[in-house]
Amino acid sequence: MPNLLGQGPYTYKIWLMDLILLLKAVILGVVEGLTEFLPISSTGHLILVGDLLDFNDERGKAFEVIIQFGAILAVCWEFREKLLKVAFSFTSSPSARRFVLNLLIASVPAMGLAFLFGKHIKAVLFAPIPVATAFIVGALIIFWAERRQEKMTASQSRVQSVEDLTPMDALKVGLAQCAALIPGTSRSGATIIGGMLFGLPRAVATEFSFFLAIPVIGGATAYELLKLWKAPVAFSGEFTLAIAVGFIAAFISAFICVRWLIHYVAHHNFIPFAWYRIVFGLLVLITSYSGLIAWSH
Repeated sequence: MPNLLGQGPYTYKIWLMDLILLLKAVILGVVEGLTEFLPISSTGHLILVGDLLDFNDERGKAFEVIIQFGAILAVCWEFREKLLKVAFSFTSSPSARRFVLNLLIASVPAMGLAFLFGKHIKAVLFAPIPVATAFIVGALIIFWAERRQEKMTASQSRVQSVEDLTPMDALKVGLAQCAALIPGTSRSGATIIGGMLFGLPRAVATEFSFFLAIPVIGGATAYELLKLWKAPVAFSGEFTLAIAVGFIAAFISAFICVRWLIHYVAHHNFIPFAWYRIVFGLLVLITSYSGLIAWSH
């Protein structure tokens, strides 16, 4: 018997499944874009939301890797003038060369540890309960960092912009970024809060975190895509469309988030994000141990 739009029941069922897949792609894309640059962990949110949407199989993991690049392109677009200036003046400007050197130095520790231990970390910690625990621990560190930041005025810091960073500053931020290998910690949170703990002003630490995301997440995405190329996951035409939709959703939401965060840090601290992390982490733990939600382990 014909159904809606003159389609048979079986065809309509397939159409509905495709629509649900695209809806999941939009949700995960928006989650990726909104959380990638906030100190609340995009990986942690993707693990939790993917678990709720039953989108945490091999295809789901591949999807998450690819849409991350959409968020990185948003940063590149927002800071295109700065990046182009560095690119065109690299050979003639010591400041441009130091900027690139600082990004490379800050990228090495986390990328090296991820290469050595990434597989083991994913096997043990990429699950809702470890993520929820990391959410709460990370919140406590944010409280500590903000308390220290209150005691330091802008005039007390020798660093007033990302151009003032030294290679040693970059190394310290890079070491702090290693904590982000634990899902739920947050890469942006580790770099921003780590920078603040090492004496950087909040705005400088945040801007450097944006730039640092380009080589780190870009490199991680390229590495994961290479693994997919060697051991490809079967992508249907519908799933390829879902990737494109998620990629665009991640780009748009990340662009909005980056713009908002730049203005936010000029006048506010990260305490609200710490409270969010605690509430969200406790919610996951409570629903897990009460049996309300059967989180995967």
